[in-house]
Amino acid sequence: MRILPLLFLLALLHVLKATPENESETHRKVLKLMGTRFELIAVSSDDTLAWEAINAGIAEIQRIEDLISSWDPNSQTSAINRNAGIKAVEVDDELFELIRRSKKVSGLTKGNFDISYASMDKIWRYDGSMAEIPSERAMANSVSKINYEHILLDKQHSTVLLKNTGMKIGFGAIGKGYAANRAKAVMQAKGIKDGVVNAAGDLLAWGTQVDGTDWRISILDPNNKEQIFCWLSIRDQAVVTSGNYEKYVEIDGKRYGHIIHPKTGMPVSGLKSVTIVCPDAELADALATSVFIMGAEDGLALINRMKGVEGLLIDDDNDFHTSKNIQIDLVSTVNNLKGNH
Repeated sequence: MRILPLLFLLALLHVLKATPENESETHRKVLKLMGTRFELIAVSSDDTLAWEAINAGIAEIQRIEDLISSWDPNSQTSAINRNAGIKAVEVDDELFELIRRSKKVSGLTKGNFDISYASMDKIWRYDGSMAEIPSERAMANSVSKINYEHILLDKQHSTVLLKNTGMKIGFGAIGKGYAANRAKAVMQAKGIKDGVVNAAGDLLAWGTQVDGTDWRISILDPNNKEQIFCWLSIRDQAVVTSGNYEKYVEIDGKRYGHIIHPKTGMPVSGLKSVTIVCPDAELADALATSVFIMGAEDGLALINRMKGVEGLLIDDDNDFHTSKNIQIDLVSTVNNLKGNH
């Protein structure tokens, strides 16, 4: 549903540094999983344990990818899509519950988050080949099959039915967050009390850095990726940012971003970036895009109604908006970014 820019830099104070015996070290591994860059970090005084936990986290992410991939014809997700409008498909409880939770977020966001977004016709192209805006009819048709209420769940039989032919589901806006949650759980079960799973910007951190301080996460200025806008200090939190400024098309001098409104088929405008902070990476992942589509006013209203969820939004006018209880350390109001708390 969206491509996430990597908007986070980890301020690690003692990375891969020789330390005395029994003193913790930071261990990290970077690799490509789920089609994107993952980084797994374990803080431990036991090298063997740290690498065992990291490798177990990697295996768990690979397992999740096999479960939810719509590209793998052998996955349960692909089976659901192939049988749209035909018959219900029995799935594992894990996938069933992920779909159920996704529908719950859809209801919460009034359909601005919707895993049936995968049904959308790709009429917007970001490869430089577009010369004109699609017609209103084309845009309306492109999103006509998107409707989370047409994802029918049967708990008793653990089946999923997409009501209409041509419907599809996909987990691009929630899958990496779920994978991060699961990798964290596996690493914790191995005994890692402090660590990070960073899924191309869907970041989940627990415990502390090697020196005992909170993890420090930088949020970049959407007008200048070389400039840090602010820092977040987190412990046992996920941080996910959705941006609409790296992938876009220009037509007649106007820029159209890659995040498409699931109800209109039109690229969303109004915000440049949305950062969500909460304990659950899956929820943060889903909310980042949803709030982006909802806009600053409605998005912040939703965030402020949710316990334990915070947000930072930067709009097209370079105003930044924060939820009631978020704590940020501003570096500077660079590029004319102005506060609106």
